[in-house]
Formats: sequence, structure tokens, C-alpha cells
Amino acid sequence: MSEAEKFYALLEKLSNAFGVSGFEEEIREIVIKELEPYADEVTVDKFGNVIAVKKGSSNAPKVMWAAHMDEIGFLIRAIDDKGFLYIAPVGGWYSVVVAAQRLRIRLDSGEYIYGVVGMKPPHLLSPEEQKQAPKLDKLFVDIGARSRKEAEEMGVRIGLPADLDRELARLAGNRVTGKALDDRAGLAVMLWAFRSVEPRGTLYAVATVQEEVGLKGARVAAYKLNPDVAIALDVTTANDLPGVGPADQVARLGGGPAIKVADGRGMSGLISHPAVFRLLVDVAEKEGIPYQLEVLTGGTTDAAAISLTREGVPAGVISIPARYIHSPVEVIDLEDALNSARLLAKATESMTKEWYESIFK
Repeated sequence: MSEAEKFYALLEKLSNAFGVSGFEEEIREIVIKELEPYADEVTVDKFGNVIAVKKGSSNAPKVMWAAHMDEIGFLIRAIDDKGFLYIAPVGGWYSVVVAAQRLRIRLDSGEYIYGVVGMKPPHLLSPEEQKQAPKLDKLFVDIGARSRKEAEEMGVRIGLPADLDRELARLAGNRVTGKALDDRAGLAVMLWAFRSVEPRGTLYAVATVQEEVGLKGARVAAYKLNPDVAIALDVTTANDLPGVGPADQVARLGGGPAIKVADGRGMSGLISHPAVFRLLVDVAEKEGIPYQLEVLTGGTTDAAAISLTREGVPAGVISIPARYIHSPVEVIDLEDALNSARLLAKATESMTKEWYESIFK
């Protein structure tokens, strides 16, 4: 089995797992099992983050990796008398990609029931309605129930989480498509690199919760760990698509890891620490790892929250280019992911006491 095939097997487990923000139990158990054989210690904090430790020299900088394990999804917000369900978004959705999808609803028992997202039939839409995107609060979920009572007897209640019923699949070459590659791709990169990395100082690999709803898990984990340096692993938009000009592509699928310069509207998310950014670039060039530079004008990552912890943490981001993020059909290139893991491990191994003191002391 090739390296790409082994990585795909890991990514498949992660992508297919349920893990809506705030309901990460299933994906968390998978992550723990993947980390335990390679870690000196694995714990779960009170907020639900998984923290794996590789102990190194006390003289070298403490490094925190962060990749979020949660995914965008939905909560059941209402059940009508006919048994139709109404949903509230968890994280950022564009309603056009939600209509006509099939959902998994996780019951209190841990079992799933399935439903389809419906809307007013197209042939009943007025000419004006046909020009507009459907409103998320007008969409409904059909689980086959004939009444509210029947829905409740099936185990449905207000507040249950739901995700997309979609499995990872291969496209041409090393390209794959599935749900939740934001950020199961970054999570897979972190787990893959953790297997072999030999950090100079103590390394904390953190699978964070609730990133999609405010970077919450990273915030509390960073406060607890108080790292000297941090690297987040996430996806970024690969807009190398028909109808998009070069200036708006951000990143290109197959172009290698994207080393983040800055992100957020008005660069309000993270401006990467110059020393961390330069180290990532230098390591990529030294190791012959293809890379691209990323300026993202919307959205941010766990690194933004980590960087503002306590007196501040120098932080950077390695991004895996992904097409169609926040949709059921996100697409990445496995070679980009594997090169991201190589860059993550080699950069961490370059974070020596001398490197750190030459910059921060």
C-alpha cells in the first residue's frame, strides 16, 4: 500500500465520522485511538479537546499544533404537526448547497436516522423566487414521519445535531471528495506528522473542538498549555476554477501546502508571526517541498485565537488547498496533504533552543 493510500484510509475514517461543533464524541474517539500509539500521554480537557504529548528537552520551545475536529452542521430547532423538521445552522452555510441534501440526525441513543432537505418545488416558485437563493430558515427536513408524534416516537427532539450523509470518494489521480475536509484534512495531516516527528522541545498536538463556531476549543487549550510557538493546520480556499481570475484564486490544488501570510476581513484574523512564517518558507525550500503563499481575505483559523492567548503566542498556519469548502463535495489533493505533513514535521524539528532565543530573547 502506497503512502497516499495509507493516508487516504486515515482521512476516510475522519471525514466520514460525525462531529458537528459541540457534538464531537464520535470523531474524538477515533482521534484518541490514532494518537495513543505515538504519544507519551493523551488527555481530554474539560472542554473536549484531545491533547497528545511528545516530551522533549525542557530547554527547547514548547510547540502547540492545532487542527479542529468539528464540522459545520445543523441543530433541529422545530418539529411541525406533520412531522417535518426545521434546522438551525451550526457554522457557516450557503443555503444553495443545503437544499436537496440528505442528512444524518444523531439521536440521544447514538443511533442515526436519515432525512432529506426539502423546499418548495421549483415549478411552484414565482419568477421572482426563482431568481433568489432559498432561505435556510424556510428549508425543512423530511424524515418520512406523518406527524409530530411519530417523529418524537422515532427519537427526534429539539436540539439534536445533524450532519451531511456523505462519504469520502476518490476522483482522478490523488484527488478526493467528501464532507468535512474542513478540517478533517488538517486533522489527518496533524495525526500523520505526529507519528514520526521528533520535536526538540515538548510537543502538544491538539485536536480542537468548536472551531467553526468561534475558535473556542483552541482558545481554552492554548491558555492551559501556554506554548512558546504554535502552528495550526486547516484548509484554505483553492479557487483555481473556471470563471475565477488569478488574483482571486488564493491557492491552487496540487500546488503544495499554502503557508499563510494573513487572513480575515481586513486581515483581522491572523497576521502570521514573521519568524514562524520565515521558518516555514525556509524549511520548505531546504526540503524541496512545493509550497504557495496564502493571503485569505475572509475566514480565519485556530491560530488567530492561540496567538492572542496570555501574553501572546507566535503562530503560523499550514493550509491544505481545498475546493468547494463548506459544502458536501469538498475536494483536496492527497499530495498537498502529505507535503503539508512533511513540512509540519520538519519545521517543528527545526524549532531549536537557538532558533527560539535568537528571535524572542
